[in-house]
Amino acid sequence: MRLIRLKPRSTATLVLASLVGLLAFGWPLFWHSAQGGESALGHTTDAPWLFVLLLPLLVAVVLAELAESAIDAKVISLLGMLAAVSAALRALGPGTAGLEPGFFLLILAGRAFGAGFGFVLGSLSLLAGALISGGVGPWMPFQMFACAWVGCFAGLLPRLGGRLEVLLLAAYSMVAGVLYGLVMNLWFWPYATFGSDFSFVPGDSLLDNLHRYFLFVVATSLGWDIPRGILCAVLVLVLGRPILNAFRRTARKAAFDVPVVFEAGNRSDG
Repeated sequence: MRLIRLKPRSTATLVLASLVGLLAFGWPLFWHSAQGGESALGHTTDAPWLFVLLLPLLVAVVLAELAESAIDAKVISLLGMLAAVSAALRALGPGTAGLEPGFFLLILAGRAFGAGFGFVLGSLSLLAGALISGGVGPWMPFQMFACAWVGCFAGLLPRLGGRLEVLLLAAYSMVAGVLYGLVMNLWFWPYATFGSDFSFVPGDSLLDNLHRYFLFVVATSLGWDIPRGILCAVLVLVLGRPILNAFRRTARKAAFDVPVVFEAGNRSDG
């Protein structure tokens, strides 16, 4: 059950934001004149502009949800609280050996409160965590997009109940933990040199570059990505049901899904 459902305007805004993110990650694979072998910090100049573009998109998602009465001040307060908690969890394990405990909370919140909530929470929690841990750099806007997608897709998973829901979320956590690393490598891979078998070749075919990228991931980051997915899946299996129940109980008591109605007061004739 999703407590905050996507509506047309919110969906369009999410799709637009995701397209911008996909373009930011993937343009070197399709732009044959891209220059490889420059530097692992090839996004040093354009990352600040991507960050500047991302923030209005996040605001647009929130405003679209507000305009369609999908969220209100209570939901925004909850969003801020969960972003702070997730940022604190990230500071406890800032990617050491791929272990990032904040992922499981993001997935559970996205599942409980919906794709739009998960998208914004993923971006905000990563931003707050980066500021706390000092992990600010040209990679940050790319991490914000990747975390946003993790939370967003958790809210789009099929409806299930009981233990099947927890098992589905655990399986998704494992896949998301691996795919997060797979996507994040794209922020620097086209700009660095790793040898002829692993490096991006400008002007080469997409399939050949993807093959080299796959070899690069297996040889380097997969050993970090799998532990991330395992830790997240284990935390979901152990803590998923009580946390989901707590989220849904909070939503019922706060009446997130009840529209606000203003009634005219009774007027006295005397």
